[in-house]
Amino acid sequence: MEKIPTILFVEDDEDIRLCFRDFLEDKGYNIFVASDGVGAIKILTDQEVDVIVSDYRMEILGGKYWIKFLHKFCKDMKIIVTTGYSNIASTVPFPVISKPFSFDKLEEEIINILK
Repeated sequence: MEKIPTILFVEDDEDIRLCFRDFLEDKGYNIFVASDGVGAIKILTDQEVDVIVSDYRMEILGGKYWIKFLHKFCKDMKIIVTTGYSNIASTVPFPVISKPFSFDKLEEEIINILK
């Protein structure tokens, strides 16, 4: 039996966060959600996660400091960053998906990074 991937989705927009959670649950994934970097760290401390999908800009522990944290402390993890800012892709050491994106596109990225 194949292991079901566990995704941590970090997004400060509640509508996006909860809709994507429901979308992935319906597809059979295990998913945890956090509204900011602090909540994500709490989950990462207690849970095993296969992929982190995180928004770039969040009010609490987001932006370049969140990316620095991920790069320093989670460098062996598979990470995808989402953003509404087109100018950050060259400064982020992870794959970047620009908003708006479809949930199907983001799932495709998750599948690719898990290969």
